[in-house]
Amino acid sequence: MPGILHKWKQGDTTRQRIKFSDDRVCKSHLLNCCPHDVLSGTRMDLGECLKVHDLALRADYEIASKEQDFFFELDAMDHLQSFIADCDRRTEVAKKRLAETQEEISAEVAAKAERVHELNEEIGKLLAKVEQLGAEGNVEESQKVMDEVEKARAKKREAEEVYRNSMPASSFQQQKLRVCEVCSAYLGLHDNDRRLADHFGGKLHLGFIEIREKLEELKRVVAEKQEKRNQERLKRREEREREEREKLRRSRSHSKNPKRSRSREHRRHRSRSMSRERKRRTRSKSREKRHRHRSRSSSRSRSRSHQRSGHSSRDRSRERSRRRSSKERFRDQDLASRDRDRNSRDRSPRDRDRKDKKRSYESANGRSEDRRSSEEREAGEI
Repeated sequence: MPGILHKWKQGDTTRQRIKFSDDRVCKSHLLNCCPHDVLSGTRMDLGECLKVHDLALRADYEIASKEQDFFFELDAMDHLQSFIADCDRRTEVAKKRLAETQEEISAEVAAKAERVHELNEEIGKLLAKVEQLGAEGNVEESQKVMDEVEKARAKKREAEEVYRNSMPASSFQQQKLRVCEVCSAYLGLHDNDRRLADHFGGKLHLGFIEIREKLEELKRVVAEKQEKRNQERLKRREEREREEREKLRRSRSHSKNPKRSRSREHRRHRSRSMSRERKRRTRSKSREKRHRHRSRSSSRSRSRSHQRSGHSSRDRSRERSRRRSSKERFRDQDLASRDRDRNSRDRSPRDRDRKDKKRSYESANGRSEDRRSSEEREAGEI
């Protein structure tokens, strides 16, 4: 009891320390097909597996595999393939040993003996099925299978009679052995029904059948998943190549037709600017509408106030307009005089000199003309 408790505690600590994805965990055990578990308690018991076996880890894997594909089928397939290959090698060695120890027989006799072996195998499988149905309580189905067993026994008696007639009496009495192709166990040609039922319904033979069927299923699953992954990989590669070709085509078209690309950019810029201008116009129109609405409302209010004020307000406005007009005339005259003064001040000294010279010249000419006219008058008088 203390040893079992220590082993349980050790397994519990191991499960807490590692996860199902760890390399130390048996992937065949997670898929419920490890030969160490299947053949446990048979004459070919392999003992404990070198890797970790834990039902809790298997439960964790079954839950996690619903959301993610860990592809543990490949590891389990490799494990079962190596085990079945060893079993097949043992079968071939046993066949060679029997061929060396037993008497040499012709091909015709060997075919008749093979027919007897096949009927023995059929009877053994049917008897194992009868026992299974009886244990389950299915009596009617068990009785139907027993009828098939009786038919197979009759065929076996006929095949044995044919084989006996083709062999000498001394040779027929010898025990002819055969190696089972499934579990590599030895089968006798003259085995009784009880022996055949024990073999074909035994845990060793059924365990090997389970392992071989599981191996075929794993091969199919692995092939499908590999094909799916290859297709996905090929699809991703084609997408990358298509993207690269598209980039190369765009770069070439851009290098060959820079004007076209510029015109496209210009059109894009123009469309953007036009859209912005439309937005501005719509905003300005909305503002104008609001302003018009406000001005109309204000004008209506002013008109109403004018109507209420009456004739007195009109007289006041007329008086104010007259005062404004007189003030404006005085202001205009004042401005005109200021402009004349400014223009006179803005004249340059050169212009002043020129005007002064002109005045002096005119005055001098005037005096000479006066003198000339006075002299002429005096001469005329004389």
